Amino acid sequence: MAAAAAGPTTNSWETSVDARGEYKRKDSVFRDAVTRDEGGKFVAEAGRYHLYVSLACPWAHRTLITRALKGLQDVISVTVVDWHLGPRGWKFSAGDECPGCTPDAVNGKEYLREVYELADPGYTGNVTVPTLWDTKSKTIVNNESSELIRMLFTEFNAFCATPEQAALDFYPADLRPAIDAVNEWIYPSINNGVYRCGFATSQDAYNEAFDELFAALDRVEGILERSRYLCGPRLTEADLRLFPTLIRFDACYVQHFKTNLRRIADYPALSGYVRELYQMPAIRGTCDFEHIKQHYMGSHKGINPLGIIPRGPDMGYLEAPHGRGHLEGIPLGIKGVSE
Repeated sequence: MAAAAAGPTTNSWETSVDARGEYKRKDSVFRDAVTRDEGGKFVAEAGRYHLYVSLACPWAHRTLITRALKGLQDVISVTVVDWHLGPRGWKFSAGDECPGCTPDAVNGKEYLREVYELADPGYTGNVTVPTLWDTKSKTIVNNESSELIRMLFTEFNAFCATPEQAALDFYPADLRPAIDAVNEWIYPSINNGVYRCGFATSQDAYNEAFDELFAALDRVEGILERSRYLCGPRLTEADLRLFPTLIRFDACYVQHFKTNLRRIADYPALSGYVRELYQMPAIRGTCDFEHIKQHYMGSHKGINPLGIIPRGPDMGYLEAPHGRGHLEGIPLGIKGVSE
């Protein structure tokens, strides 16, 4: 395979820090939608769409969790990029080089940037995961995770593995105001807040992000002390968006992003909540701590110049009983997936 041209820098932590030293995440560019509508541009079909993901990335993790819970593994195929993100962006590797990684069997490219250039030959923006590719029209549909998971919630129900999985609705109409309200403060303060801490290049920017992050985690702890999930007894989109950040927190962010006031393990309700979700087989199967640590600590040379990967921490607490049974909960009821 011919080597890709070097191209512009694609790493957002190098291109998204403002003059104050604050990390400002750029908006996703591709924002089309898959729909059940037969007259739509991108119609939901089994085998038509392909996800490019990183097992390290929390935004991509959302889509993998949703795909697994909805039973769409045989409907939407996946390519896993290499855990190392270098100056030329996300690359594809064989499993021997990066266990769990896969070559680009759909487009035969070496770098994800080349896939973006298939969709837009003049593309110069950030190259990110997750990315949903349409194999029929050979273009990118969408690379915004929050929109992708909603498509997976609703537009592929005809193809889910079981009727029970087709019936799962993680963004139900009656809870949408509550879900939207939670997402509105969890995204900037926690999901993006850990990055705002880690990629800050000034003390003031770091301090501000740090204080906001732990105020938000304390707020979540208060909610989870009295509620099984973020919006009541049902697992919703809000939980599927928060979990990927929390599962990386103790394994990586505490050390690497200097978010070290408290660990998730130090919060009684939060740690039990993380254990409950992690112990669902469908969710556990999407978690890969080797990819997480190799990616963050090996790729961000401005934070970890020598690229030494720590052997710890011990994440054994995830196997302990979650202790959430005293709180009202509505089980998903999918044998082998949620229990």
